[in-house]
Amino acid sequence: MAGVLVFIGLLGTLLPLLPGTPLIFGGMLLAAWVDGFVRVGWMPLVLLAGLLLLSIVLDYISGALGAKRYGASKQALWGALAGSILGVFGGLPGLLIGPFAGAALGEYYARRDMEQAGKVGLATWMGLIIGAIAKVAVALAMLGIFTFAWFW
Repeated sequence: MAGVLVFIGLLGTLLPLLPGTPLIFGGMLLAAWVDGFVRVGWMPLVLLAGLLLLSIVLDYISGALGAKRYGASKQALWGALAGSILGVFGGLPGLLIGPFAGAALGEYYARRDMEQAGKVGLATWMGLIIGAIAKVAVALAMLGIFTFAWFW
């Protein structure tokens, strides 16, 4: 069961509708618990929990950091957040287009500059992509730490 959670969590780092790193952490915690915390003790679990928190923070700030880099307005940041939330209901296309569209619309509303709105939308989207890549890296680091602790 623990291995299934970790596998689904790894898929979740690529599929936005699944909580990837929380599932990975849950599977690893379950495996450590079933083993009586003999192979994986508290120190690796604390490191894994820290990486879990890092991935959650990355999820929330990556798009905003991309937008801020291009001088996004507060309306663009709120638009990106709204687009991300609404995008969940549109499946994968909604998750990809929602933050871009929300940021661009918010920026256009704030400044009435189509070029700036496009730049902010694109920067938001790029921030999300970079955040997703970082989240995959964090998931792989979690896997490496757990594997090392289990076999060492």
